[in-house]
Amino acid sequence: MEYVNLGRSGLKVSRICLGMMSYGTPTWRPWVLDEAASRPFVQKALEAGINFFDTSNMYSQGVSEEVTGRALRDFAHRDEVVIATKVFFPTGDKPNQRGNSRVHIMKAVDDSLRRLGTDYIDLYQIHRWDSDTPIEETLSALHDVVKAGKARYIGASSMYAWQFTKALYLADLHGWTRFISMQNHYNLVYREEEREMLPLCREEGIGILPWSPLARGFLAGNRKHPQAGETERARTDTFAQEFYSRENDYAVLARLQELSSRLGYSTAQLALGWILHQPGITSPIIGATKMVQFEESLHTLEIHLSPDDLKFLEEVYTPHPVLGHS
Repeated sequence: MEYVNLGRSGLKVSRICLGMMSYGTPTWRPWVLDEAASRPFVQKALEAGINFFDTSNMYSQGVSEEVTGRALRDFAHRDEVVIATKVFFPTGDKPNQRGNSRVHIMKAVDDSLRRLGTDYIDLYQIHRWDSDTPIEETLSALHDVVKAGKARYIGASSMYAWQFTKALYLADLHGWTRFISMQNHYNLVYREEEREMLPLCREEGIGILPWSPLARGFLAGNRKHPQAGETERARTDTFAQEFYSRENDYAVLARLQELSSRLGYSTAQLALGWILHQPGITSPIIGATKMVQFEESLHTLEIHLSPDDLKFLEEVYTPHPVLGHS
């Protein structure tokens, strides 16, 4: 395993992050693994040298945080791992149980700490931009969370580059804690982030943590055009069906499959290999519900793609509408 600094911070993270959205309770999503089924993945990740685990207070309605916390307490020492979680999406049906307001952040961070069973969160992230709350209020609240020792660093997730620029500027202006990471939607079939967000992050020293690097399984080949797919997730994940169903997406997948046959890697390995070759990428967040696929992904750091390989994969891409900001 390789380790790199997360942005310009001193925090060292593994080049692969295990996303914990797939672990919690299948009553939330039918493809989610329960706690007993999820623990071998956490244990395998730690054995492989992964020290970075990403969850959210909305995954499995909080159960993912509980599962994450228990597994990491059982299999690792607290100072050996980097725990990331998020705030924004509803945690209840009342008006103040959602968003990035001071009242919600202060309640949500305490709830996340309790569920994770830890005294601090390494990376506390806003899951989305909150148009109903002034960003100054959000930044001030996050700064207080850090100063209280409840979080070590703060990060952001999918938004427009102008919004992220504004947040960075205001943090610098007021002396508030600055975001050190951006968790954004980026993969071989969705590359709109290359226009503004990725150059901004590289310029500002922001760590880049792509979510859905395999396009929710699309780049692993679990969907057959024009049907939804064969796996439980492919059949039931309407989010993925809406995002990755364009004709050109299948053209990109065909290139990936062709190169896969030529080089002897799986399409999932090549898709992860491609994203790890992109400048500025810190640690893609991978989900895993099948051990054989997870073990494959652990070897992607060994993949070396030539400029011709990269061009072959990229040249059939066509622009997409913005996806993943809501």
